[in-house]
This record gives sequence, C-alpha cells and structure tokens, in this order.
Amino acid sequence: MAKTLHRTAAFTALAKALTSGARGGPSIGKRLAALPRMLKATAKGHYDGGTRLAMMAAATAYVVSPVDVVPEMFLFVFGLADDAVMITWLAGAVLAETARFLEWEKQRDAVLPGSVAG
Repeated sequence: MAKTLHRTAAFTALAKALTSGARGGPSIGKRLAALPRMLKATAKGHYDGGTRLAMMAAATAYVVSPVDVVPEMFLFVFGLADDAVMITWLAGAVLAETARFLEWEKQRDAVLPGSVAG
C-alpha cells in the first residue's frame, strides 16, 4: 500500500512539475541547476535529502544496470515496461525533490544569521 502511495505521489509530482513552468513554478532548468547544490548541501548535512537521494541513485543504477538487460531480451515489451515505470518515477522524484530543495533554499536564505538576544 505504501509503495503505491509513493508511486502515485511521484507521478503526480511529475505531472505538476511538467506543467508548473507555465504556471509560475520553478522551471525544469532551475530544478536541474539545483541538483549539484542539493547534492552538496546533503553531503554537508545541511539538507535532509539523503534517503531520497539514495533511492534516486538506486533507481538510476537499476535502469542503467546491465543485469536488467537479460529480462528485456526475453520479455521484449514487458521487460521494457519496468524501465519505463522506473524512469517515470525517477523523473517525478527528482522534480519533486528539487522543488522541495528550492523551497528549502528560499526559506534558509530568508533567515538572517546571528544570535538571539535573550
């Protein structure tokens, strides 16, 4: 049940992201440009995207893995269907996570560094 909800959320995020550029949301270019900053902020521990980034990396490894070619050779279209689903999920997840990261950056930049006087 939880996997179905995650897939539905990823597909919904993909649909929203593809149409958001025209609606005033972050463009795909801004989202892709945010990827290196997101990876750097996650590696430094500033951003909490570690688990989500690991899932995206695993999905990418699955799609490009040569082990996955074997079922595709025997199952043809059905073997490619799992890749299509994985790529769609991955695109939705990347777009959703970059939108979340851009919002996090915006909120982080709105906070003035300093100390609280008590």
